[in-house]
Amino acid sequence: MRTRRVAFVHRFLLLTSLLCLVLGGGLLAWQTQAQESERVALVMTIDGAIGPATGDYFQRGLALAVERDAELVVVQMDTPGGLDATMRSMIRNMLTSPVPVVIYVSPSGSRAASAGTYLLYGSHVAAMAPATHLGSATPVQMGGGFPGMDEPDDENDRRGAGDEDNEAGGEANGNGNGSAEEEAGANGESNGDETAPEEEEDADTRRRGETAMERKVLEDAVYYIRGLAERHGRNADWAEEAVREAVNLTSREALEKNVIDVVAVDIEDLLAQIDGREVVMEHGERILDTAELTIERFDPDWRTQLLQVITNPNVAYFLMIIGFYGLIFELSNPGSLVPGTIGIICLLLALFAFQLLPINYAGLALILVGLALIVGEALMPSFGILGMGGIVAFVIGSVMLMDADNLRISLPLIGGIALVAAIFMLWTLTRFMGLRRRPARTGHEQLLGSQGRALERFEGRGHVRVMGERWNARSTSPLHKDQIVRVVEVDGLTLIVEPVDT
Repeated sequence: MRTRRVAFVHRFLLLTSLLCLVLGGGLLAWQTQAQESERVALVMTIDGAIGPATGDYFQRGLALAVERDAELVVVQMDTPGGLDATMRSMIRNMLTSPVPVVIYVSPSGSRAASAGTYLLYGSHVAAMAPATHLGSATPVQMGGGFPGMDEPDDENDRRGAGDEDNEAGGEANGNGNGSAEEEAGANGESNGDETAPEEEEDADTRRRGETAMERKVLEDAVYYIRGLAERHGRNADWAEEAVREAVNLTSREALEKNVIDVVAVDIEDLLAQIDGREVVMEHGERILDTAELTIERFDPDWRTQLLQVITNPNVAYFLMIIGFYGLIFELSNPGSLVPGTIGIICLLLALFAFQLLPINYAGLALILVGLALIVGEALMPSFGILGMGGIVAFVIGSVMLMDADNLRISLPLIGGIALVAAIFMLWTLTRFMGLRRRPARTGHEQLLGSQGRALERFEGRGHVRVMGERWNARSTSPLHKDQIVRVVEVDGLTLIVEPVDT
């Protein structure tokens, strides 16, 4: 009886387990099928300067969209600009992506300045929220300011630059203000007209850069953004003006001038407006079907946040300083381990960040030389010569270290670290000066003026105890045992002493 009951329980448990397994498999298959049939719009968020962390996040988001077979990628963006290399990499990924990408400047009050303008022009759909703006796309390099911002000093140079601008305008701007040849003809026919010099002066004000490098950078940026505008059928003339003159537009003005495609109050409004729109993809055209899409967010994770922190120029700079001093302290005190461990970790993180950031290697070399000179001042005092030279090299190198306008080291941070280094150097100098003024603690100089006791009664030669040691002594005065004596001279291994009471 008991055996039958146990067998029944075993069969019941087996059947129940099989039933649960079948139900679980069915639910899993249903969920998988539902996910595959679900149409998704992947929403990403870019808030801040465009840098290596942003580029990595954007690339992973596009890969996830392809994996999830998303209908659309929407990038909510608010940026002051950023690195040119990262921006171009993001645009290249957009243009080759099988999933359409919408750049949406939102929420209200956001901006797509500098690199953000290029990203808008490179997107399949350019959208903005009300009360947002874009522009100021002039490439800026450290130390150079805005290319072409300064007026040429020579009048002939100004005219020559104006003629070149007119020729370039004739080739590039055929859809807005007429060709440069027509303007030149009009100027030639109206030599006596007073308005002709004013028109020529207006034509001469286009920025082209003062140096060869500025002209190369500016012209490259102009035709890069014009190519993006022509690909997506947007206003190429205003794009060129945004690069040359750093002009800006609000969202409504941008829509009226065909700079963007949509002004939407939120993502739902955006998806409703772009439904049925035709966009240009890498291999032909595609009609967007954005009705009833499920919004799935891909927010920056810990990896992106960590990269953003490490690649912050101020953080990378501070990590380098900590790493350098950590190694110095470890080498000066071998075996302490803690400074060396912290130093090597910070130094490796700083080198990783510098690999991703647009650093000036001359500036980095000056920083390292400056730190080495400051440490050299502490180890080999030169009365401030090495220290002052090190501080000067350190400050100049710190200012030169970053080339990008939106990724610079904070001047207060540079000044603070330089001040700490100067205080450390000053403390070292005062410490060594104080040591020089102290009496000697070893050798014959230490014995001079020291006191002791006579070990016996003697006149002429005898023995005394000075600083715990027994010495031969010589005195011109008679001494009795335990009398206090003072060393006045050292003659080899014999001390010449005198009684203290005399």
